Amino acid sequence: MRRVVVTGLGMLCPLGNDVASSWQNALEGHSGVGTITRFDISTFGAKIAGEVKNFDPCQYLPPKEARRFDRFVQFGVAAGIQALNDSGLEIDEELSTRAGCAIGSGIGGLQEISNNYQTWLDRGARRISPFLIPAVIVNMVSGQLSIMRHLRGPNLAYSTACTTGLHSVGEAGWMIKRGDADVMVAGGAEAPICVLGLGGFDNMHALSRRNDDPQAASRPFDRDRDGFVLGEGAGALVLEEYEHAKKRGANIYCELIGYGVSADASHITSPSTDGPARCMKNALRQAGLNPEDIQYLNAHGTSTPVGDANETRAIKEAFGSAAKNLVVNSTKSMTGHLLGGAGGIEAAFTALAIKNQISPPTINIFEQDPDCDLDYCANSARKMSIKYAMKNSFGFGGTNGSLIFGRI
Repeated sequence: MRRVVVTGLGMLCPLGNDVASSWQNALEGHSGVGTITRFDISTFGAKIAGEVKNFDPCQYLPPKEARRFDRFVQFGVAAGIQALNDSGLEIDEELSTRAGCAIGSGIGGLQEISNNYQTWLDRGARRISPFLIPAVIVNMVSGQLSIMRHLRGPNLAYSTACTTGLHSVGEAGWMIKRGDADVMVAGGAEAPICVLGLGGFDNMHALSRRNDDPQAASRPFDRDRDGFVLGEGAGALVLEEYEHAKKRGANIYCELIGYGVSADASHITSPSTDGPARCMKNALRQAGLNPEDIQYLNAHGTSTPVGDANETRAIKEAFGSAAKNLVVNSTKSMTGHLLGGAGGIEAAFTALAIKNQISPPTINIFEQDPDCDLDYCANSARKMSIKYAMKNSFGFGGTNGSLIFGRI
């Protein structure tokens, strides 16, 4: 079976509009959460989110095209271009048929759908944009990026709720392992901070309403967590066949060595312990590792009362006695929850943790929940030895994914 390595990273999120600034802010424990600025929030219970700030899509797309796409497409294309630039790859005619893209979204173009519905109400059906459909469909990030960078290999988009970004990376890795491609750009993008996105989650009572203290609102594993904070952005990884990367002298962040999936098959929103535990075990089995081989785990860790305790139980079920030696981190404490974009960004953070041998902190742990009794790297980054790291994502519909990366 062919080996797969990570040779490029790209991201924009509430912590920054590139990898370097986002990573530095994460290590310093900064929060990207604040009061929502882009629309009237007076009628909403939750008034905070992790917004991407000062983003200019015209840095990555021609202005005319940028205006035609929903914000999630702009984010995803930007992250993909950053990752490809970081990789140093030259996509020539020969490589182009062996290079592909798999960047998905959990929801797609919710803002543009909302905008055009309002246009229909105000101005009639003939004023609905003829560009609406390509502006909002989930596969348009992969489609547009493939056009811009001449990627003629696999062109796919997964949509598995909050596991989208992780599944995209895992499935893209398998394409390389089995020989369908030599290079894949993989990850997730999401732009749910709009009236419909906020309203849907807020009325579900899923969101934190700690409006008077936004930066302390996302607090995974803390006793007083009251829901997740909506976030936006995109994360992308360039995955490359190892010999191909080695031959060209690529900068290798880490190796993708394990990928596990599972279904809860119990409830569309309430998590089970069994599903996530089996998912982690599946990733360990595929990687050929034992639980005690993993040092660091980037958790799903959304800051919901039920979810964080459930993930903790699942980790203990999957890792057994080795769980107490894990350093577990939730970068969502700083970014909020980027839904389908989360897995791509957090996989990139995991790759950086291995490359730099350091765990970012889980901030806002003021009083750790007794039901969440692992080492969550509370409030300060920690230098540590990381040979193998796991990344978890779990989504609505009971869909689970775990990745394992190794130092190289």
